[in-house]
Amino acid sequence: MQKEFDYLVIGAGLFGSVFAHEARKRGKRCLVIDKRDHLGGNIFSKSVEGINVHWYGAHIFHTNDEAIWNYVNKLTPFRSFIHSPVAFFKGKYYSLPFNMNTFRQIWNIETADEAKTIIAQQVEAAAITNPQNLREQTIALVGKDIYELLVKGYSEKQWGKKAEDLPAFLIKRLPLRFSFDNNYYNDKYQGLPEGGYNKLSGALLKDIETRVNANYFDDRDHWNGLAGKIIFTGSTDEFYNYQFGRLEYRSLKFEHKIIDQQIYQRAAVINYTDAEVPYTRTIEHKYFDEVNVDKTVVSWEYPEKYNEANEPFYPVNDEKNMKLFKAYQSLAQVENNIIFGGRLAEFRYYDMHQVIAAALTKAKQEFGE
Repeated sequence: MQKEFDYLVIGAGLFGSVFAHEARKRGKRCLVIDKRDHLGGNIFSKSVEGINVHWYGAHIFHTNDEAIWNYVNKLTPFRSFIHSPVAFFKGKYYSLPFNMNTFRQIWNIETADEAKTIIAQQVEAAAITNPQNLREQTIALVGKDIYELLVKGYSEKQWGKKAEDLPAFLIKRLPLRFSFDNNYYNDKYQGLPEGGYNKLSGALLKDIETRVNANYFDDRDHWNGLAGKIIFTGSTDEFYNYQFGRLEYRSLKFEHKIIDQQIYQRAAVINYTDAEVPYTRTIEHKYFDEVNVDKTVVSWEYPEKYNEANEPFYPVNDEKNMKLFKAYQSLAQVENNIIFGGRLAEFRYYDMHQVIAAALTKAKQEFGE
């Protein structure tokens, strides 16, 4: 018996939406469901006081891939946006990424040679030849000053562990820019969709049937009966009923506040690197939106331990969890009618351009192109 849909896409984030969009272009019938009350996954934005609030944290689109940049701009126009966050530690601001402005703020110097000399001296003094944890890895790369001011407290809050207990690979490298350039990204193309990310989600899912507040796991038999194939973008361990154990994530809590003034803070994003400050970032969304309103909206971002009551944001890709994920992956790889894809299903962190590229690749494989 022919089923109502060719594909059931579980999760209306970028991976699921791009795959559904590509399937519809090829004449396939898709149903996209999401357990949340909105489409778009973590790029969802909510209008508050006329400002598009990035509900799940700041999302700045950046890529060196011209084809991906053209792909999203055909869906909805993007405008240029240069991301220049700052760090705040014990009453002082520091430029990000680490560049000559940062070094001048820390050491009161003016030249790249001075900065390189100080960093080299601190690295040599530490004498760490085989870094075993995040603390040692960072100091071996950039010295103790940058580590203590801008890395230690932020990383410990983000991951909920002491730096000595975090794996070294979390900071494989720390880019040092010996120029006065505060552009956070090096990518050729950087921007935001005009009118917010809901424009992008809406364009991807145009003419595709969608249902929100629809949790696949509440009635798997019902959903499975609707389509010939499944695109699954949730957590792989949940799909297999946690039979090998639970994968570990870090979660986030956001507090969104309307503030009765034009501008609240000096940059769109401020990282709080002091361990005593409970949140990691504040985000002022007005910087992203180019709107002229008298109020502003600011979000406070608090790292949290992941549990069933909140959302998984960052996979903990340590040795223990990767071994566990490979056990689930071995089950997923032999499925005939289920395609796993995206940040959760693949247990990896994706930037937006990367997840779009992954979905396009998967679609080409599926449709024999």
